[in-house]
Amino acid sequence: MNDGKLHRFEASVAGIAVPERLNDPFEYAPHPLAAMAAEQVRTYVASQSQWHDELQRGKMLGVLVVRHQGDGTLGFLAAYSGNLAGSNSHAYFVPPVYDLLAPDGEFKRGEAEISAINALIAQRQQSPTLASARVALQQAEEEKAMAIDAHKRMMSEAKARREAMRSQGGLSAEQERALIGESQFQKAELKRLRQHHEANVAEKKAAVDGLLSEITALKAKRKSMSEALQERIFRLFVVNNALGERIDLMEVFARFYGENPTLQASAIPPSGAGECCAPKLLQYAFSHGLTPLCMAEFWWGDSPAKEIRHHGHYYGACLPKCRPILWHMLRGTHIEPRQHARPVAQAEDIIIYEDEWLVVANKPAGMLTVPGRLHDDSLQSRLSQHLGMALKAVHRLDMSTSGIVILAKDEHTYSALQADFASRKVHKRYTAVLDGIVGAKEGTIDLPLRANVDDRPRQMVDHDHGKRAITRYEVIENTPDGRTRIAFFPLTGRTHQLRVHASHCAGLGCPIVGDMLYGRASTRLMLHAEAITFTHPTTKEKIHLEAKAEF
Repeated sequence: MNDGKLHRFEASVAGIAVPERLNDPFEYAPHPLAAMAAEQVRTYVASQSQWHDELQRGKMLGVLVVRHQGDGTLGFLAAYSGNLAGSNSHAYFVPPVYDLLAPDGEFKRGEAEISAINALIAQRQQSPTLASARVALQQAEEEKAMAIDAHKRMMSEAKARREAMRSQGGLSAEQERALIGESQFQKAELKRLRQHHEANVAEKKAAVDGLLSEITALKAKRKSMSEALQERIFRLFVVNNALGERIDLMEVFARFYGENPTLQASAIPPSGAGECCAPKLLQYAFSHGLTPLCMAEFWWGDSPAKEIRHHGHYYGACLPKCRPILWHMLRGTHIEPRQHARPVAQAEDIIIYEDEWLVVANKPAGMLTVPGRLHDDSLQSRLSQHLGMALKAVHRLDMSTSGIVILAKDEHTYSALQADFASRKVHKRYTAVLDGIVGAKEGTIDLPLRANVDDRPRQMVDHDHGKRAITRYEVIENTPDGRTRIAFFPLTGRTHQLRVHASHCAGLGCPIVGDMLYGRASTRLMLHAEAITFTHPTTKEKIHLEAKAEF
């Protein structure tokens, strides 16, 4: 094992079973070998003081445990997302799929050409000629306004004099014709004055527009060059898989969305595609006779202001950039089934209330509330089939969240209950276990949320564009193992509201146990909709139902 990128385990791995299949990179609890590798990487990174400030601002790091196909040696590879210290070349980490920072590479040459266009645009925008033309245009517009305003005041004064003369009476026909002629002349003069100044303004504006059109043309050229460069670069990102297939990212994304049209966003790879940890690690392994065994990615440093990242926590690969790439790269590799297999639940076992208008069920964790784009199985479809009628879920729980859901048997019940949810007349209580200690006994979290369009289905805090989300909480107990059992009372119903409010640093800063999107993986997401109180839309009876959490 002479490969400098392939690291030995410093601690003994004797007695640790080697996984038979690679873990799903999007949803996993780290294997003990991956956790050991990650700890070695943390120790190494902490020793590199020259990177301290950059890493403290936040960086995703990753490990891939591998077996050498030649001598059977066990070891691991390490990677970082993007670049580090302005470089893609560091002895400890695997190289990029394609080095964007190579001085004589396609990206740097294209970047230099675009930079030259940027310099021309800046030069044109700051040129004295454009500044003078803009001043001349402004002066012409001001002169037009002043001249027309002065002429209108003169006309108003002249009109007042004519009206005064007429009010005194005794005007001859010739005098009356003179007054009319004066009025007509002044109106014609106003028209000529307006035309004169408008022509002057148009001339000055044409001069400005002519100069701006050069800038617009340069910007259009820059956009075209940037798009062409991006495509050329993605053609240079050629990724491997275990079957020996090598294709570039343009082809990867085209094939992926061609076979998965319901997921279609854009077949053009997003910026940064191919620069994450997972593609780097797998590329190196497949190119150097190394068999992937298990992998993990973890965050180092401060959390971004809007997204949720906790220092040292493990996260799945990002969907927009990595899902199409790993779809290709993992072909021919045996992958473990996802941690949360779909539950097998009998419909009669999960119904906790039913009458002729509605059904209330205790949804298992891992089951969709309603059918999804790729999966028909759901609480709604199972209960509809069981009862022999079309039910409609009045509200939803995340797939990973268990607990109480109301389903309507008719449109009137559905609409009435939805209106009650919208007007906050329905009261819900959730029970959760948090990964950390919450000091305050109770409180309210008010953090606006919106979808993270670059990393769906994750949500993010956004004070400028997010929708208001409010959650009241009461701590039930702090446990000796450093966890908090808590009751949540959501006052709004945003997607992932409780999960983000629990995990975000401006909320409680303690992710829900088992939250693979915002915290650490575990056997399940420990979030359960435990109680609901609502007014029956037909009987007007106040109904309170509870279903205790299994955790």
